[in-house]
Amino acid sequence: MSRPTSSEGAGTDARNDSQCPRAMRLEEEAPTAGMPTISNTRQPMARNARQPQFTPITQGKAPGPMDRLSPARRPARRSVMRQNWRELLFLHWAFAPELIRPLIPRELELDLFEGKAYVGLVPFTMTGVRPTGLPAIAGLSSFHETNVRTYVHVDGRDPGVWFFSLDAANTIAVRLARGLFHLPYHRARMFLERERPGPSDQPSPILYAGVRRWPAPLPASYLIRGQVSGPIRPAVPGTLEHFLAERYLLYTKFQDRLFQGQVHHAPYPLQPATVLSLDENLLAAAGLERPSTPPLALFAAGVDVEVYALRRL
Repeated sequence: MSRPTSSEGAGTDARNDSQCPRAMRLEEEAPTAGMPTISNTRQPMARNARQPQFTPITQGKAPGPMDRLSPARRPARRSVMRQNWRELLFLHWAFAPELIRPLIPRELELDLFEGKAYVGLVPFTMTGVRPTGLPAIAGLSSFHETNVRTYVHVDGRDPGVWFFSLDAANTIAVRLARGLFHLPYHRARMFLERERPGPSDQPSPILYAGVRRWPAPLPASYLIRGQVSGPIRPAVPGTLEHFLAERYLLYTKFQDRLFQGQVHHAPYPLQPATVLSLDENLLAAAGLERPSTPPLALFAAGVDVEVYALRRL
């Protein structure tokens, strides 16, 4: 494995990834005490042998079509932030809807695929985080992030994401996101590194790791080793991959009021992936028992993102 670099300080947790394009930087220090122990168990990506027939399901209403393409269009209003999302690993597990329903606001309804709810664990790194029209800021604009999420809609429309948690390796970014976007951000010590290429022509595995510092719930950590296992295949509408990855709306709640946010970016350049090892308790911290089955794993090299202000619903 290539040797990572490190940095430490209040709010200065990252370096510009142009300095090390393939060996991703260490946000603080490498995995040490408190991080889960990595396993050598190889978990192949659980892919469907067929493209499932997609039938959107609205709880309490007759099944019917849901517009899943309009949210991907760029809004007419001005964005408030720009971000670059890189090295994304999407891990998803199917859950019985009744296990997830108590964990989301009553104003939202679970978005189901063939009768199942899905929970995602998505580690990645961000660069170029900045207000629209301003340059990136050293020490604030690049950091790692990991979120735990499920999928929801409002009365059969506007399918989006509900975040159980978002961990980030930058104190200032965490405080701003909690205050301005009312999202459940947590400060974490995090690590992301692409291993050195081996003798074969296989893509280099990527190691993702993190330990939450504050606020609770604690403990909350993860150690994941993933590897790309196929060519780029952007998701086709109606498939499970599109249902899980192509999400452009988010929901959050503050002072008993529901808000909707939106992002815009090109479709993800998705690739199938293999989970080489997995040890995490982020799902448990969110009140979920992770299924024993291997996750559906997808990888995306990255997208450039426009972020729009929250709207009260």
